[in-house]
Amino acid sequence: MLNRTSVTEFLLLPVTDIQVLQPVLFVLFLAIYIVNVAGNGAILMVVTSDPRLHSPMYFFLGNLACIDICFSTVSLPKMLENFLSTHKAISFLGCISQLHFFHFMGSTEAMLLAVMGFDRFVAICKPLHYTLIMNHQVCIQMAVTVWIIGFFHALLHSVMTSRLNFCGSNQINHFFCDIKPLLKLACGNTELNWWLVNNVTGTIATGACFLTFLSYFYIIIYLFFKTHSCSMLRKALSTCASHFVVVVLFHVPGVFVYIHPASSSSMDQDQISALMFNGVTPVLNPLIYTLRNKEVKRALRRVISRSQ
Repeated sequence: MLNRTSVTEFLLLPVTDIQVLQPVLFVLFLAIYIVNVAGNGAILMVVTSDPRLHSPMYFFLGNLACIDICFSTVSLPKMLENFLSTHKAISFLGCISQLHFFHFMGSTEAMLLAVMGFDRFVAICKPLHYTLIMNHQVCIQMAVTVWIIGFFHALLHSVMTSRLNFCGSNQINHFFCDIKPLLKLACGNTELNWWLVNNVTGTIATGACFLTFLSYFYIIIYLFFKTHSCSMLRKALSTCASHFVVVVLFHVPGVFVYIHPASSSSMDQDQISALMFNGVTPVLNPLIYTLRNKEVKRALRRVISRSQ
């Protein structure tokens, strides 16, 4: 899989060059990572152990929690290590592996959010047909499909990137190994790689974003014209609005990173965007999607009471 290359390791860029901020950022991102793992781990435990939560919505939420834990684990532990290290290096194989799993988790989450939007659309706009449309077999098939597509999308990038020759600088202009900063270091022809980023990754990002927004657009239209109860309308809109915030925080930075042309000025913006959907969004997902949900709160209390 790996091509012969003169570069055996890459040097990662620190999040900030201000030394006094390094310990502060270490504590901040360590807290973010712990909250992410604890919150999503609690959700994953509850939705798998409580029979009352064995429904399509919570099945997909369990998948989302698993992805969010893995997504942050791809880059945050290495970033935390680099806060305390003067030699911010990653091996060539480690870099390709990080690239693979980052795009595996990222593309899978983008498509899963679209599936979750469709699930909410069917539940709210087609309630009488919900159990027929979103039956257990369909849910399993949808989940397996997005995981498989995400894996092979990431495998395509990792294989194509690993075959490139890196014969110049090994300083990556990013705090983790991503495709665009790696391609800027490669020697030789990278047109096919850029085509894959702009077309394949761009299509997945924009397509999943469009389908997700389309589902919530139809939900909002349906609620305004079909719901006559003000309290029911307010409750449904509150739920959709919170879900919509997560969708925006994940999709907008992702689409921005992978559809605009690479330039030296855009790399700083790419790092901010990556921190948003790689660090912040996985922490917000359990808070917005689930922990504010009364059913999940009751399930958590039941799990805690059984463990005492």
